[in-house]
Amino acid sequence: MKLAYWMYAGPAHIGTLRVSSSFKNVHAIMHAPIGDDYFNVMRSMLERDRNFTPVTISSVDRTVLARGSQEKVVNNITRKDEEERPDLIVLTPTCTSSILQEDLQNFVERAQIEAKGDVMLADVNHYRVNELQAADRTLEQIIQFYIAKARKKGELPEGKTEKPSVNIIGISSLGFHNQHDCTELKRLMADLGIEVNEVIPEGASVHNLKNLPRAWFNLVPYREIGLMAARYLEQEFGTPYVGITPMGVVETARCLRKIQQILNDQGADVNYEEYIDNQTLYVSQAAWFSRSIDCQNLTGKKAVVFGDNTHAAAMTKILTREMGIHVVCAGTYCKYDADWFKEQVSEYCDEVLVSDDNGEIGDMIARIEPSAIFGTQMERHVGKRLSIPCGVIAAPIHIQDFPIGYKPFLGYEGTNQVADLVYNSFTLGMEDHLLEIFGGHDTKEVIHKGISADSDLNWDKEAKAELNKVPGFVRGKVKRNTEKFARDRAISEITLEVMYAAKESVGA
Repeated sequence: MKLAYWMYAGPAHIGTLRVSSSFKNVHAIMHAPIGDDYFNVMRSMLERDRNFTPVTISSVDRTVLARGSQEKVVNNITRKDEEERPDLIVLTPTCTSSILQEDLQNFVERAQIEAKGDVMLADVNHYRVNELQAADRTLEQIIQFYIAKARKKGELPEGKTEKPSVNIIGISSLGFHNQHDCTELKRLMADLGIEVNEVIPEGASVHNLKNLPRAWFNLVPYREIGLMAARYLEQEFGTPYVGITPMGVVETARCLRKIQQILNDQGADVNYEEYIDNQTLYVSQAAWFSRSIDCQNLTGKKAVVFGDNTHAAAMTKILTREMGIHVVCAGTYCKYDADWFKEQVSEYCDEVLVSDDNGEIGDMIARIEPSAIFGTQMERHVGKRLSIPCGVIAAPIHIQDFPIGYKPFLGYEGTNQVADLVYNSFTLGMEDHLLEIFGGHDTKEVIHKGISADSDLNWDKEAKAELNKVPGFVRGKVKRNTEKFARDRAISEITLEVMYAAKESVGA
């Protein structure tokens, strides 16, 4: 067994709660021990949502362990139904409650007898899937539930909307820049003359899910949440879906051309080439930036990319194809979807790493010592220790990644945000050097910390002085390379001669 102090994707019930709390007037009952209800704090703290988080814990305590929890869970469901009048109550088990081997589906059926709203069980295996997989499955399950309900009542609409329309699937609570991306996608669809039929789950009513089949196509911007729902709608109603994430100039254009093809296959007559050219040349500044001297100065610089499948794959392509930056390693923690990720990024990087072990990711970054990292908050912490700048591109994220200002990562405005992130991530690493040139340090005896502040080697006065002349943003790397050179040769004291020899050995 291995103790993990960092998880890239949380347990399954977090995914279920993300989806249920994204819908309008849906309440979740979490069957869990006290302490597992941190989702409420996480959502209100990170997203700063002005509304109360619609999640209640039905706690597993010693009484429950002794007598069973059926009565308690059923009472909690019926009480919330009476107090909140939700359209739907979702009961989600947790790993702990699963150990009790109770028949939660029976609890739901018992509660449904008295409840005026709908009650359903989030049927996910809490030992075999993580947060993202559970969110994907829960969204599909809720859609299936209401499609079946409408069909049974004869309320399922027939035919498509008069004008081309789209369902945007996968916008959810606690998603990386999801609300900003959604606004940008709506603007993009409006520019193309496409009506937005539904956006789910964020802000959607479960009563409107019966209208999903009316859309001409579904757009799934994030691979982690929405694919299962889109595939269900395609299988059930023949609705095609676009799973190309419109992030970056190239992929946005590819996404729009796919939409164009789908609409024309259904009898529309649209051509988006002029729009793509105009947006690429005049609205997006990324294409111009890639030809500017600022971006050319980044050509060939080494970068590491790590995150979920969607953002890590998109960022790898942007850095390589659009900016000429050398991606040494691209990685993802979505192990369950590793084949897709490898297929997407293999030709754009030197190596691919699929792992959810934060220690392995940190070791990889320390070994490569890139000029910049593009990853999650964990990689940002690693970068801090190694003095390597990091741009956050994917969850897990912190409050700073839920900006109040408008910062989409998708669409043509998103290309501008990404270009800024890339440029600032590389150039801000030079701040220490500029501070040393113009003043600002309290002492001249500054040795830049590397992986560790400790060293078993002595540096003589001349070597220290020479090290201090090295620009701050690369000093840590020079120090580590020199010490490695010395250890390999059993040298206990570093002199100027050792420094020069180390420099020569790496060809610098």
